[in-house]
Amino acid sequence: MKKTFKLTHPKLKLPRLVEAIKHDVKKYIKRERNKTLPAKVDFWDFDCRFGADEATSEVIHLSTINTHISEAEEKQLDSFYLEILVKPGHRTKKPKEILEINEED
Repeated sequence: MKKTFKLTHPKLKLPRLVEAIKHDVKKYIKRERNKTLPAKVDFWDFDCRFGADEATSEVIHLSTINTHISEAEEKQLDSFYLEILVKPGHRTKKPKEILEINEED
């Protein structure tokens, strides 16, 4: 998903518009996560970018999308750019040293 969301609408008030945008993003992520995984892939991972426009967008973590959308609302931006790209994810094992330290606590 590569999309520029507008935070102005003739009929909808800003808080309802922001809720609708957050819902669309959540629905897209859920739809992508439910797709069948290819062989040797553990989970679907996401590359995310957020900014006022595509040129100034910065890499963000998936879990901070709602926070960034709320910040855009507080800053009273007219629009913002959000990019969410799906990629295959592979789990990695923790090194034994870290596991042993955690077990001692």
